Amino acid sequence: MSHNGNVYVIDDDPTMRDSLDFLLGSAGFKVTLFDTAADFLGAHAGLHFGCVVSDVRMPGIDGMDLLRRLKANASPLPVIIMTGHGDIPLAVEAIKLGAVDFVEKPFEDERLIGMIEAAIQSADHAKSDAVSAEIASRIASLSKRERQVMDGLVAGLSNKLIAREHNISPRTIEVYRANVMTKMQAHNLSELIRLALRAGILND
Repeated sequence: MSHNGNVYVIDDDPTMRDSLDFLLGSAGFKVTLFDTAADFLGAHAGLHFGCVVSDVRMPGIDGMDLLRRLKANASPLPVIIMTGHGDIPLAVEAIKLGAVDFVEKPFEDERLIGMIEAAIQSADHAKSDAVSAEIASRIASLSKRERQVMDGLVAGLSNKLIAREHNISPRTIEVYRANVMTKMQAHNLSELIRLALRAGILND
């Protein structure tokens, strides 16, 4: 399937840059590569509208600094942040700083392509009230215990820590966790966190 649109990839790892160049170019996007956030910011004013895909951990200006600077400049470009495994707190912070989404490495090709498409299409910032209402209704369907487990998960706690906090067994937490994922229609923890952020329950 062919896509239209500009994608600006920022990553200090040449192998990752080349891989994304090939993947996104094959999908029909017009790809521009930057090996540092500083180079991207230097070119930013002259760039056409498009989606930024940036690594979070980079020397010099990292992904978080990049988000802060784009926010300060009121940049209209949607940003997707790539994080390593275990960077959930960083990913949450990135969303708060204005990233439209985040993806954990290694990721499925189609998932990233879908995210970029969605970011470009929703860049008019018309935040769908219907979607927000749907997420709110999913949260409302959780039992008190399921909500406690969800809060623990999106705060980055392990099953064991959540179990200890509420004085129940880790096995029971696994059952509640499965219920939470089903009711929230989240396929993984990253999706659950995005839903929680969209619902505003991670704003504190």
